[in-house]
Amino acid sequence: MHSDPTSLLLLATASVVVLIVLIAWLRINAFLALLLGALVMGLGSGMEPGLVVKAFQDGMGATLGGIAGVLGLGTILGGLLAASGGAEVLAKALINLFGPKRVHLCLMALGLCIGLTSWFAVGLVMLVPILLTLAKETKEPFLKLAIPLLAVLSIMHGVMPPHPGPLVAITALHASLGKVMLWGLLVAVPVAAISGPIFARWAVKHVEAHAPEPPAVDPNVEARQHPTLGRTVASLAVPILLLLSQTAVEVSLAVAPASAHPALNAIRSVTAVIGDPTVALGLSVLFAAWAFGFTRQEALSAGEKSIAVVGMTLLVVGGGGGFNRVLKESGAADAIGGLASQAHLSPLLFGWLCAAMIRVATGSATVAIVTASGMVAPLVLGNPHVNRELVVVGIGCGSLFLSHLNDGGFWIVKETLGLSVAQTLRTWTITETLVGITGLIVVWALSLVF
Repeated sequence: MHSDPTSLLLLATASVVVLIVLIAWLRINAFLALLLGALVMGLGSGMEPGLVVKAFQDGMGATLGGIAGVLGLGTILGGLLAASGGAEVLAKALINLFGPKRVHLCLMALGLCIGLTSWFAVGLVMLVPILLTLAKETKEPFLKLAIPLLAVLSIMHGVMPPHPGPLVAITALHASLGKVMLWGLLVAVPVAAISGPIFARWAVKHVEAHAPEPPAVDPNVEARQHPTLGRTVASLAVPILLLLSQTAVEVSLAVAPASAHPALNAIRSVTAVIGDPTVALGLSVLFAAWAFGFTRQEALSAGEKSIAVVGMTLLVVGGGGGFNRVLKESGAADAIGGLASQAHLSPLLFGWLCAAMIRVATGSATVAIVTASGMVAPLVLGNPHVNRELVVVGIGCGSLFLSHLNDGGFWIVKETLGLSVAQTLRTWTITETLVGITGLIVVWALSLVF
């Protein structure tokens, strides 16, 4: 194996270039591209072919072992919410709360609720009928409503677990899931305000876009009784409360007097189980199925329909873990970390830059987070002064930077909102760029204090 850091850095650059060419130019499946990029890295560094394959498989297994269950159960939870009509119940309640003139704030709040457990594409498809209906009823400019919703859904997908990218970064950097959720929500507020309503004011004046007609109701579909608002809110709150329970106990142990520790330790033994992401979401799925009044067959059917779309994503996430393991085993990860140290880049800035460059090159936020977290890990794991949770959030913001024609999300937004390519570039692409840049600024400011 090569021990020269320069050679390893060149090989790492070559492997990333292979990823870019295969995904962005040749349009090859992202998993296959990650496999080929790992082979270029491993074989080029002098690793035995069998060791390269083993490292890739081990990295893939380790990555999927931590998030496959969470990803699947989170997707099922979002599917139950959609199938039950709970999203519509939330929409009506929020409209009554905010009023028709502030309906964009209603959509942002709804996007926050749905985006916590649903993928960007799933959340957008779920909420587009509500968006179109609100645009028609309130007569508000379409982009004034659409852009804030897009901004919130995007931020949730990039920085908040149980979405796959943040989960991989949490595992790679040994960060706390609960703290990442807290920091992510704190960062999301100013970022969403700038990239959402504030940018929408400019977009409405400079981009002319009309809302498509809302989908017609199919009279042949039997109407299902919608759940109550209380049950819907509870179904969204249960996973959040369970995930945060472990962090709350750990914080209590840190500040409570020693006399209170025996009781808190007993509670910690419980929260260590129910606060585990897989267990928390599993319990949440069971609760949601009961709260929404599904029969066992209905819940099974809704879950199977929602989980069917995540198979390829699991492969991509696993491939990213395999690629990162090869980077580590070949010594390239340490060489990259050494380069960043010599350049006096902070782990936060280095992680954001890695994620942003890979995002622009490949179009995949998940690939960007998975790859960047592996590259920045050597800088973070050995440095007790780094706030790992803020680095995770910073990498997530970088992974959202500058979505353009090579991003599947770009085309999903274009088609679902009925925009042209030029309109999508002037709205969605700028929104994502603002999310990335303002996210870096906010996270950087927080890191100076915490």
